[in-house]
Amino acid sequence: MQQIIYFFIKNKNFLLFALLFLISFILTLESHSYHNSKLISSTNFFSAKVYSVTSNITEYFDLKEQNKILLEQNSNLLKYQANTNTPNSQTPLDSLLSKNFEFTGARVINNVYNKTNNHITIDKGHNDSLEPDMGVITSKGIVGIINKTSGKYARIQSLLNTNSQINAQLKKSKHFGFLTWNTQNPHVVQLTEIPKLAPIAIGDTIITGGNSAIFPKGILVGRVTNYTIENNDSYTVDVRLFNDMTNLSHVFVIKNKNKKEIIQLQSSDDAE
Repeated sequence: MQQIIYFFIKNKNFLLFALLFLISFILTLESHSYHNSKLISSTNFFSAKVYSVTSNITEYFDLKEQNKILLEQNSNLLKYQANTNTPNSQTPLDSLLSKNFEFTGARVINNVYNKTNNHITIDKGHNDSLEPDMGVITSKGIVGIINKTSGKYARIQSLLNTNSQINAQLKKSKHFGFLTWNTQNPHVVQLTEIPKLAPIAIGDTIITGGNSAIFPKGILVGRVTNYTIENNDSYTVDVRLFNDMTNLSHVFVIKNKNKKEIIQLQSSDDAE
């Protein structure tokens, strides 16, 4: 104890300087948005680098399984695109998918799924033409929407995020609702605002509705496991996801080639 006290007495000038420097640094960040944004950007870049290195080490010892998953995803995506050009195809994807949308493959380097507002980090960014508000899927279904990018990385707002609200529909009846998450189960999300008149049954398939410029119509989401009536007016539907959101390795980012035109048209309608 005496040695500790002696240490503080001996180095009091340096310790006082360090304390004052820390306080001034914090005050500078809080009062200058530019410095604050630079620090956050640097922190995000460093975090992404750490995630990338960690992911590389993990994948090195799991290459066989990862290659199997990637080959399966590529195969399924090619089937999607081939089926959309086949007359009378039963696939739910829009028939103009390959013409209106581009896919960019990316590797998941960090996946948080045990919080209330979860995010996923991938190893592609705006250097690869990725932008916020791009949809992200795997061959099994939707994953989320990009909400932030850096040069080499992008952050996805996961389906398992209480701020997510994605348009989706019952495949059979075509009734629309919104995908949300009640934080109870990482394998189950909720489809809300489905009208009471909609025919619905356990096992029904849920797909994206295509009512936005983010996801094409018909991307798989999951199956109905339960449903309840809210306020005697609409259903809240429990949907078990086709994707295992706790085990993501490779994803595809969707670029809508007509997004700007769609947004401009919608904006002109709002202005009238």
